Amino acid sequence: MEKVKNERAERDDIIFGRNPVSEAIRSGRAIDSVLVAKGNMSGAITGILAKAREKKIRIKEVDPKKLDFMCAHGTHQGIAAVVAVCEYKELDDIFALAEERGEAPFIIVLDEIEDPHNLGAIIRTAECSGAHGVIIPSRRSASLTFTVGKVSAGAVEYVPVVRVPNIPSLLDTLKEKGVWVYGADMNGEDYRKCDLSGAVALVIGNEGKGIGRLVREKCDVIVSLPMKGKLNSLNASVAAGVLMYAVAGSR
Repeated sequence: MEKVKNERAERDDIIFGRNPVSEAIRSGRAIDSVLVAKGNMSGAITGILAKAREKKIRIKEVDPKKLDFMCAHGTHQGIAAVVAVCEYKELDDIFALAEERGEAPFIIVLDEIEDPHNLGAIIRTAECSGAHGVIIPSRRSASLTFTVGKVSAGAVEYVPVVRVPNIPSLLDTLKEKGVWVYGADMNGEDYRKCDLSGAVALVIGNEGKGIGRLVREKCDVIVSLPMKGKLNSLNASVAAGVLMYAVAGSR
Protein backbone atom coordinates (compact mmCIF):
# COMPACT_ATOMS: atom_id res chain seq x y z
CA MET A 1 0.00 0.00 0.00
CA GLU A 2 2.87 2.33 0.84
CA LYS A 3 4.41 1.67 -2.58
CA VAL A 4 1.23 2.81 -4.34
CA LYS A 5 1.10 5.91 -2.15
CA ASN A 6 4.68 6.85 -3.03
CA GLU A 7 4.08 6.26 -6.73
CA ARG A 8 1.04 8.52 -6.66
CA ALA A 9 3.03 11.21 -4.86
CA GLU A 10 5.49 11.17 -7.74
CA ARG A 11 2.76 11.14 -10.40
CA ASP A 12 0.99 14.44 -9.83
CA ASP A 13 1.17 14.82 -13.62
CA ILE A 14 -1.73 12.35 -14.01
CA ILE A 15 -5.31 13.47 -14.72
CA PHE A 16 -7.89 10.68 -14.69
CA GLY A 17 -11.61 10.23 -15.30
CA ARG A 18 -13.62 10.97 -18.44
CA ASN A 19 -14.73 14.50 -17.62
CA PRO A 20 -11.37 15.73 -16.27
CA VAL A 21 -9.47 14.31 -19.26
CA SER A 22 -12.01 15.69 -21.74
CA GLU A 23 -11.84 19.16 -20.16
CA ALA A 24 -8.03 19.12 -20.10
CA ILE A 25 -7.97 18.38 -23.83
CA ARG A 26 -10.65 20.98 -24.61
CA SER A 27 -8.90 23.71 -22.62
CA GLY A 28 -5.71 23.35 -24.64
CA ARG A 29 -3.61 22.24 -21.69
CA ALA A 30 -0.26 20.73 -22.64
CA ILE A 31 -0.83 16.95 -22.63
CA ASP A 32 1.91 14.46 -23.37
CA SER A 33 -0.31 11.41 -23.89
CA VAL A 34 -3.73 9.89 -23.21
CA LEU A 35 -3.80 6.44 -21.61
CA VAL A 36 -6.74 4.11 -22.28
CA ALA A 37 -7.39 0.77 -20.60
CA LYS A 38 -7.27 -2.09 -23.12
CA GLY A 39 -10.74 -3.18 -24.19
CA ASN A 40 -12.31 0.10 -23.11
CA MET A 41 -12.20 2.14 -26.32
CA SER A 42 -15.94 2.62 -26.74
CA GLY A 43 -18.84 4.80 -25.60
CA ALA A 44 -17.93 8.23 -24.22
CA ILE A 45 -14.22 7.40 -24.44
CA THR A 46 -14.47 7.30 -28.26
CA GLY A 47 -15.36 10.99 -28.34
CA ILE A 48 -12.51 11.89 -25.98
CA LEU A 49 -10.02 10.02 -28.15
CA ALA A 50 -11.32 11.80 -31.26
CA LYS A 51 -10.59 15.15 -29.58
CA ALA A 52 -7.12 13.92 -28.64
CA ARG A 53 -6.38 12.87 -32.22
CA GLU A 54 -7.54 16.26 -33.53
CA LYS A 55 -4.92 17.89 -31.30
CA LYS A 56 -2.29 15.30 -32.28
CA ILE A 57 -2.00 13.96 -28.73
CA ARG A 58 -0.40 10.54 -28.47
CA ILE A 59 -2.80 7.74 -27.40
CA LYS A 60 -1.58 4.61 -25.62
CA GLU A 61 -3.48 1.46 -24.73
CA VAL A 62 -2.36 0.13 -21.34
CA ASP A 63 -3.20 -2.81 -19.11
CA PRO A 64 -6.11 -1.94 -16.77
CA LYS A 65 -4.04 -2.96 -13.73
CA LYS A 66 -1.27 -0.59 -14.75
CA LEU A 67 -3.79 2.22 -15.15
CA ASP A 68 -5.20 1.42 -11.69
CA PHE A 69 -1.72 1.67 -10.24
CA MET A 70 -0.82 4.91 -12.04
CA CYS A 71 -4.04 6.50 -10.78
CA ALA A 72 -3.45 5.19 -7.23
CA HIS A 73 -6.64 3.11 -7.62
CA GLY A 74 -8.76 6.22 -8.12
CA THR A 75 -11.90 6.11 -10.27
CA HIS A 76 -10.33 6.60 -13.68
CA GLN A 77 -13.25 5.21 -15.77
CA GLY A 78 -10.75 3.62 -18.16
CA ILE A 79 -8.93 6.77 -19.19
CA ALA A 80 -6.18 9.09 -17.94
CA ALA A 81 -3.90 11.78 -19.33
CA VAL A 82 -0.23 12.46 -18.66
CA VAL A 83 0.25 16.21 -18.48
CA ALA A 84 3.28 17.63 -20.31
CA VAL A 85 5.50 20.00 -18.35
CA CYS A 86 5.32 22.49 -21.25
CA GLU A 87 4.11 22.76 -24.84
CA TYR A 88 5.93 21.02 -27.65
CA LYS A 89 7.24 23.41 -30.29
CA GLU A 90 7.57 23.28 -34.10
CA LEU A 91 10.77 22.85 -36.11
CA ASP A 92 10.42 26.41 -37.37
CA ASP A 93 10.68 27.63 -33.76
CA ILE A 94 14.21 26.21 -33.53
CA PHE A 95 15.35 27.97 -36.70
CA ALA A 96 13.62 31.18 -35.59
CA LEU A 97 15.54 31.11 -32.30
CA ALA A 98 18.86 30.62 -34.14
CA GLU A 99 18.02 33.53 -36.45
CA GLU A 100 17.01 35.71 -33.50
CA ARG A 101 20.41 35.08 -31.90
CA GLY A 102 22.24 35.61 -35.19
CA GLU A 103 23.76 32.13 -35.00
CA ALA A 104 24.01 29.07 -37.23
CA PRO A 105 21.47 26.43 -36.06
CA PHE A 106 22.69 24.05 -33.35
CA ILE A 107 20.21 21.19 -32.87
CA ILE A 108 20.19 18.09 -30.68
CA VAL A 109 18.36 15.09 -32.18
CA LEU A 110 17.57 12.18 -29.85
CA ASP A 111 16.95 8.77 -31.40
CA GLU A 112 14.78 6.92 -28.86
CA ILE A 113 16.25 8.13 -25.57
CA GLU A 114 14.01 6.27 -23.10
CA ASP A 115 15.17 7.37 -19.65
CA PRO A 116 13.43 10.61 -18.58
CA HIS A 117 16.45 11.48 -16.42
CA ASN A 118 18.69 11.31 -19.48
CA LEU A 119 16.26 13.44 -21.49
CA GLY A 120 16.04 16.03 -18.72
CA ALA A 121 19.82 16.16 -18.33
CA ILE A 122 20.33 16.54 -22.09
CA ILE A 123 17.82 19.39 -22.30
CA ARG A 124 19.59 21.10 -19.39
CA THR A 125 23.00 20.78 -21.08
CA ALA A 126 21.52 21.87 -24.41
CA GLU A 127 20.37 25.12 -22.82
CA CYS A 128 23.71 25.69 -21.09
CA SER A 129 25.77 24.97 -24.23
CA GLY A 130 23.72 27.29 -26.45
CA ALA A 131 21.76 24.75 -28.51
CA HIS A 132 18.66 26.13 -30.21
CA GLY A 133 16.44 23.08 -29.75
CA VAL A 134 16.00 19.38 -29.04
CA ILE A 135 14.09 16.96 -31.28
CA ILE A 136 12.62 13.66 -30.12
CA PRO A 137 10.54 10.96 -31.85
CA SER A 138 6.82 10.59 -31.13
CA ARG A 139 7.18 6.93 -30.17
CA ARG A 140 9.63 4.84 -28.15
CA SER A 141 11.03 7.89 -26.42
CA ALA A 142 10.92 9.67 -23.09
CA SER A 143 8.79 12.81 -23.34
CA LEU A 144 8.09 16.07 -21.53
CA THR A 145 6.83 14.67 -18.25
CA PHE A 146 7.18 16.45 -14.93
CA THR A 147 10.20 14.25 -14.13
CA VAL A 148 11.95 15.52 -17.25
CA GLY A 149 11.09 19.09 -16.33
CA LYS A 150 12.49 18.66 -12.83
CA VAL A 151 15.74 17.06 -14.01
CA SER A 152 16.17 19.79 -16.64
CA ALA A 153 16.19 22.35 -13.78
CA GLY A 154 13.78 24.55 -15.72
CA ALA A 155 15.64 24.38 -19.05
CA VAL A 156 12.47 23.08 -20.77
CA GLU A 157 11.13 26.63 -20.48
CA TYR A 158 13.95 28.00 -22.65
CA VAL A 159 14.84 25.21 -25.09
CA PRO A 160 12.27 24.38 -27.79
CA VAL A 161 11.51 20.64 -27.76
CA VAL A 162 10.00 19.30 -30.97
CA ARG A 163 8.36 15.90 -31.37
CA VAL A 164 8.37 14.32 -34.86
CA PRO A 165 6.97 11.03 -36.21
CA ASN A 166 10.09 10.01 -38.10
CA ILE A 167 13.71 10.86 -37.28
CA PRO A 168 15.24 9.79 -40.65
CA SER A 169 12.80 12.06 -42.51
CA LEU A 170 13.57 14.86 -40.06
CA LEU A 171 17.28 14.52 -40.83
CA ASP A 172 16.54 14.85 -44.55
CA THR A 173 14.67 18.08 -43.79
CA LEU A 174 17.55 19.43 -41.74
CA LYS A 175 20.05 18.67 -44.50
CA GLU A 176 17.83 20.45 -47.01
CA LYS A 177 18.09 23.49 -44.73
CA GLY A 178 21.89 23.33 -44.83
CA VAL A 179 22.47 21.61 -41.49
CA TRP A 180 25.37 19.15 -41.23
CA VAL A 181 24.36 15.99 -39.33
CA TYR A 182 26.76 14.31 -36.90
CA GLY A 183 25.79 10.97 -35.35
CA ALA A 184 27.39 9.76 -32.11
CA ASP A 185 28.55 6.14 -32.13
CA MET A 186 31.46 4.18 -30.67
CA ASN A 187 32.58 3.20 -34.19
CA GLY A 188 33.16 6.67 -35.58
CA GLU A 189 35.81 9.28 -36.16
CA ASP A 190 37.40 10.92 -33.10
CA TYR A 191 35.24 14.00 -32.52
CA ARG A 192 38.35 16.10 -31.83
CA LYS A 193 39.41 15.67 -35.46
CA CYS A 194 36.07 16.89 -36.85
CA ASP A 195 35.08 20.39 -37.91
CA LEU A 196 31.99 21.02 -35.78
CA SER A 197 31.49 24.62 -36.81
CA GLY A 198 28.56 25.97 -38.81
CA ALA A 199 25.01 24.62 -38.79
CA VAL A 200 25.10 21.38 -36.79
CA ALA A 201 22.66 18.66 -35.77
CA LEU A 202 24.04 16.25 -33.19
CA VAL A 203 22.32 12.85 -33.08
CA ILE A 204 22.40 10.85 -29.82
CA GLY A 205 21.11 7.30 -29.85
CA ASN A 206 19.23 4.99 -27.49
CA GLU A 207 20.90 4.10 -24.17
CA GLY A 208 21.32 0.46 -25.15
CA LYS A 209 21.11 0.20 -28.92
CA GLY A 210 22.68 3.49 -29.96
CA ILE A 211 21.46 5.18 -33.12
CA GLY A 212 19.31 3.08 -35.46
CA ARG A 213 20.52 1.85 -38.83
CA LEU A 214 18.32 4.17 -40.91
CA VAL A 215 19.26 7.14 -38.75
CA ARG A 216 22.95 6.29 -39.04
CA GLU A 217 22.67 6.15 -42.83
CA LYS A 218 21.27 9.68 -42.86
CA CYS A 219 24.19 11.13 -40.88
CA ASP A 220 26.90 13.01 -42.76
CA VAL A 221 29.59 12.05 -40.23
CA ILE A 222 29.78 9.51 -37.40
CA VAL A 223 31.79 10.75 -34.42
CA SER A 224 32.97 8.96 -31.31
CA LEU A 225 34.52 9.71 -27.94
CA PRO A 226 37.89 8.04 -27.23
CA MET A 227 37.59 5.47 -24.45
CA LYS A 228 40.72 5.24 -22.27
CA GLY A 229 39.38 2.90 -19.58
CA LYS A 230 38.07 -0.65 -19.53
CA LEU A 231 34.50 0.34 -20.44
CA ASN A 232 33.55 1.06 -24.04
CA SER A 233 30.73 3.56 -23.61
CA LEU A 234 29.43 6.50 -21.60
CA ASN A 235 25.97 7.28 -20.26
CA ALA A 236 23.94 8.87 -23.09
CA SER A 237 23.50 12.22 -21.35
CA VAL A 238 27.20 12.41 -20.44
CA ALA A 239 28.29 11.62 -24.02
CA ALA A 240 25.79 14.17 -25.31
CA GLY A 241 27.20 16.77 -22.90
CA VAL A 242 30.78 16.26 -24.03
CA LEU A 243 29.80 16.55 -27.69
CA MET A 244 27.53 19.55 -27.14
CA TYR A 245 30.39 21.48 -25.59
CA ALA A 246 32.70 20.36 -28.41
CA VAL A 247 30.23 21.94 -30.83
CA ALA A 248 29.94 25.03 -28.62
CA GLY A 249 33.73 25.38 -28.61
CA SER A 250 33.81 25.32 -32.42
CA ARG A 251 31.28 28.12 -32.82
